[in-house]
Amino acid sequence: VIVVPVGALGAGIKYEHLEAGLAAGAHAMAMDAGSTDSGPAALATGLSKYSRDAVKADLKLLVAAQAKWGVPLLVGSCGTSGCDAAVDWTRDIVLELCGELGVSPRIATLYSEQTQSAVLEDIRAQRVHPLAPLGVLEPEVVERCEHIVALMGPEPYIAALRDGADIVLGGRTTDTAVIAAVPIMRGAGLGPAWHAGKIAECGGLCTVTPFDGGVVIRVEADAFEIEPLSASNRCTPYTVSAHMLYENSDPYLLPEPGGVLNVTAAQYTAVNDRAVRVTGSRFIEGAYTMKLEGAARGPFQTIMLIGITDPEVLADLDSFLTAMHATLVERVIHVLGDAAGVFDLSLRPYGWNAVSGLPVAGGPPPREIGLLLVVTAESQALALRIAKICNPYFFHFPLRPEKELPSYGFPFSPAEIELGQTYQFVLNHVIETRDGLERVRIDFVIPNQDAGAAFHAQA
Repeated sequence: VIVVPVGALGAGIKYEHLEAGLAAGAHAMAMDAGSTDSGPAALATGLSKYSRDAVKADLKLLVAAQAKWGVPLLVGSCGTSGCDAAVDWTRDIVLELCGELGVSPRIATLYSEQTQSAVLEDIRAQRVHPLAPLGVLEPEVVERCEHIVALMGPEPYIAALRDGADIVLGGRTTDTAVIAAVPIMRGAGLGPAWHAGKIAECGGLCTVTPFDGGVVIRVEADAFEIEPLSASNRCTPYTVSAHMLYENSDPYLLPEPGGVLNVTAAQYTAVNDRAVRVTGSRFIEGAYTMKLEGAARGPFQTIMLIGITDPEVLADLDSFLTAMHATLVERVIHVLGDAAGVFDLSLRPYGWNAVSGLPVAGGPPPREIGLLLVVTAESQALALRIAKICNPYFFHFPLRPEKELPSYGFPFSPAEIELGQTYQFVLNHVIETRDGLERVRIDFVIPNQDAGAAFHAQA
């Protein structure tokens, strides 16, 4: 029995939900704390997407619950990216809480960040293989990376728990593995364990009311059951089965370290009006690989935003945007010439097609749009210079040359907003490993209440 109180550490845990799950006989609390959803900045910088305050608030409930109930706590992909610095950041919050709460759990930290030299050696040994749409990994791409992480499976969590860990703080991990670890360790079927982990990965997202707390899973040899922690929430066969579509290109197959989850024959049955039982899941074991993620620094950006309500412009947006973009590019080249370097101007009309980027076919013109100009250049100073060159044309550009100059709405002053450096995901590859432990380092930390310090022991 595993309690998954939240889909992402720092998103908010309710005490009553956590207590209800633990009172039901839970063997562990497990959850994810990371993602690539918000882009590469977290991995490139090592900084968490969520605030320290929010993460500490959730961890305070979890650390206290671990001490009270004596069940292990597992957190995967600490600090959003799961790089070593992000794991240490989370560990330090837990150590701070241990001092505040007066508890001394045995804490394991799992590190899966890979050095550039190690990955370069793997390339030479032909142990690195691309995932679509990327091709063969070139050494210069690796050398650009600020941080490289390998996504862990359940094995490091199991090893830490068997070595007496009360709290396991993991580096980058597949969302599924951190939840499947304890069921696998306790002898549950591989298919049900992996499938339950997948369905519970985002907490309440597999329920009727996704923001109403997390879930509890009960994993057996050939089945699992799942229900919400909130008494007012429900799981249905539809909400549970639909989660196989979440962040997955195939609704029946899910590659994981060491194999593939196959739910082609899965059956979803309502146990009652709140819980669902799932049978028929299989895990097909295969070669052990770990996905590599790497982030590199990119160019710099400055943005400007205007609001447009001019009905004539809005009735012919495509022509307007095409003409404006050509005019802005021409103006920058005229003023700066070669000094502009390699630059890009992107117009994104929010309220039209800024999200999809696809042509709009049919339908009435929008009542208004927010037009965003993104200037990308080789330095922050240059991005700002280019934006200032564009400013009067962006603000006053008419639909037709003979029209009087309009004025659109700038919501901010100054209009130019410097975003700083951009970051890029540059790795989408897998690396062959002997097993799930080869690329992972395990450290133990035992808070010492009397000395106000911690004892470290390498595993």
